[in-house]
Amino acid sequence: MTAIKEMPVGWAYAKLGDLVQVLRGITYDKSVARDSGGPGLIPILRATNIGQHLDFEDLVFVPESCVSEEQRLRPGDIVVAASSGSRSVVGKAAPLSIAWTGSFGAFCVAVRPSELVNPRYIAFFLTTSEYRERVSTLAAGVNINNLKREHILSTPINLAPRNEQDRIVAELEKQFTQLEAGVEAVKRVQAQIKRYRSAVLKAACEGRLVPTEADLARREKRDYEPADKLLARILKERRARWEGDQLAKMKAVGKPPKDDRWKAKYVEPLMPLTGGLPSLPEGWMWASLDQLTSVVTSGSRGWADHYSDSGPLFIRAQDIKTDTLQLEAVARVNPPANAEGTRTRVTSGDLLITITGANVTKSALVPNSIPEGYVSQHVGLARPIETGIGAFLFTWIVSPAHGRHYLEKCAYGAGKPGLNLEQLRELTVALPPLKEQQRIVMEVESRMSLANSCDASVKTNLSRAARLRQAILHKAFAGGLVPQIPADEPASKLLEHISAEEGAKPVSKQGRYKTTTAVPKMKATR
Repeated sequence: MTAIKEMPVGWAYAKLGDLVQVLRGITYDKSVARDSGGPGLIPILRATNIGQHLDFEDLVFVPESCVSEEQRLRPGDIVVAASSGSRSVVGKAAPLSIAWTGSFGAFCVAVRPSELVNPRYIAFFLTTSEYRERVSTLAAGVNINNLKREHILSTPINLAPRNEQDRIVAELEKQFTQLEAGVEAVKRVQAQIKRYRSAVLKAACEGRLVPTEADLARREKRDYEPADKLLARILKERRARWEGDQLAKMKAVGKPPKDDRWKAKYVEPLMPLTGGLPSLPEGWMWASLDQLTSVVTSGSRGWADHYSDSGPLFIRAQDIKTDTLQLEAVARVNPPANAEGTRTRVTSGDLLITITGANVTKSALVPNSIPEGYVSQHVGLARPIETGIGAFLFTWIVSPAHGRHYLEKCAYGAGKPGLNLEQLRELTVALPPLKEQQRIVMEVESRMSLANSCDASVKTNLSRAARLRQAILHKAFAGGLVPQIPADEPASKLLEHISAEEGAKPVSKQGRYKTTTAVPKMKATR
């Protein structure tokens, strides 16, 4: 905790080790764990259950024999995430404020305050930015960040007199109740914006966002190119490109064809899977992504050998987080001078779809201004034959009720989340006339711009609320939130009482309280 220039009357400097006990989480064999309760089983909290409050959903249940009596949580205990691959997770804490029978896992610890201090005072302290920044730094590791017992026990804390602790906690709860009500209202707006985006995309992909080309053509008494003619034109161009590529390859090796039999090797694209699909607006047509593209591919393994401090972009799954390309931390490569490098090079108008990892199904439309770049093995690349349809295809792919629904169903169908190239080719798209696509995309962009502006305002307000929360906490632990009352017994006396309660033993470097010993891992038995 940041030292304050002048300690308030009655306050004292202390360490958490003077005030709390740290309990180690339980260990158990995975074979004995269950995802639902039953006789002889006890629920276990994990780091994923720790938020601003404890979340009692998605619990693991283990035999009661895995848990010692001390490891059973009590009201006032504070569950702390102690081990994680993310530094932002390590140190997050939430108190148990209700009577509940359960324990906590090995990647957590429990902080149990002395009965002589207000446990909520300690719990609020463990949410301060000063504490979180301190433990995040101390716990930093190469792959896994580990918060050690001594990291907690050695943490300094400005200790208020016991009676003032109660007043501080009451005032914090009052102010945070008001603050959280405002935050919840802002989050409701955020949820409405998300629903609005989905509704816009759904209308766009179902011919309800702008007048159809068929209606406009009738009204203006003119002809138009329906989607079936657009598709026929695309398929003709698809074959022509393939033939041109094959002919160029044969000539490059000095073996020009003597007749047209080589053209029979052309593989017709996959037909759209239309079973159970709804009827389409006039002028629209179902098509597969395979029919609409000349290339559906992904990067290959081995690109790590080509990493460089400079050079062309190397687009990975983490560069496609929010259905846009985010190239601020993009990797660089010196690509191989062979066909493999050419195959995975992106061009403007390409569609990029994350096919493995945490961002699976997230997509991006490559902009016109893209410099030289290549995709990794975790990113699928689809190249539309008609460049003008790329923006609408992207709209379809990211629509939660359409392309995104199909891709997520494929990605999370079984086993490890992921997509294969055949699933991308099979993606079925409702294809409008080209001019209608252009109007749809313009209207979507206009409405999404408005939604993005509102969303930015929401995020600003949420950030402001988070800063205000920390400012209130800082004021509380600097003695400025509630007035001091000279008649309160000073914190120094409180520390003496705690010491006396523990048998007047001197405070060690490790803290007055001991951890419990770990429960040995159980072996599965029949």
